[in-house]
Formats: sequence, structure tokens, C-alpha cells
Amino acid sequence: MNQRILTMTAVGALVASMALAGCSKTDQQDAKNATGDAAATVEQKAKQVGNDAKDAATNASTKIGDKIDDAVITTSVKAELAKDSNLSALKINVDTDHGRVALKGTAPSTAAREQATTLAQNVKGVTSVDNQLTVQQ
Repeated sequence: MNQRILTMTAVGALVASMALAGCSKTDQQDAKNATGDAAATVEQKAKQVGNDAKDAATNASTKIGDKIDDAVITTSVKAELAKDSNLSALKINVDTDHGRVALKGTAPSTAAREQATTLAQNVKGVTSVDNQLTVQQ
């Protein structure tokens, strides 16, 4: 859409310049100045559109990177929980958002519940652990 407007503006400036070709030198100079101004405006708008596109791409890649990091953290925490014989990785749900890990589910004892927190905290990239595990009776 923006590119179409920019193209139409440039074409309009060119047509105006051509229409004034039969005019006096002063009129021709005015037309050249107007054309130059229009071209500068088009160039400025094109640069802005390019910068906006670049910023959007950077933001998108950052968001994708954050999601991949969270997925790696989640997988690593689950792997650590699975290694512990006192914990059942199948009974513990791990969610990660911006490095913040939430543990939900059940643990067989208070000690196992606390061990789950310790294991999660020791995973690279974890910024905090919200242990919502309940102890089975």
C-alpha cells in the first residue's frame, strides 16, 4: 500500500514536470525544484518504510528467539525432573515464560517438592521458579 502511494507520488511529480516543460525557464526551474522536493519526500518515505520493516523483522526474530529459549528451558527442566527417582516427570507440568518456570502437579513428599524447585533453579536460563506442586497424601 505504501509503495503504491510512493510510486503514484513520484509519477505525479514527473507528469507535472513534463507538463511544465513548455513554460518559461523560471517555471521550469520551479518545476525542477518541485520534482526534486517530491523525489526527496518519496526517498524519505521509502527509507522510513524500510526502517519499519527492519524493526518489525527484528522484533519478530526476538520473539521467536524468546520462545525457543523458553522451550529449551522447559525441556531441560523436564529432563532434570525425569532423572530424579523421587519425582515423576509425567505428574509435573512445566511451563516457561521469559525464563520464569512454573511447576504444577504433584510430588510424593515435601522433600521431593523442594528438590523439584532446586532442579529447576539449576537449569541455565531460569530466572525464577514458581513451585505450585502439591504433596500427595
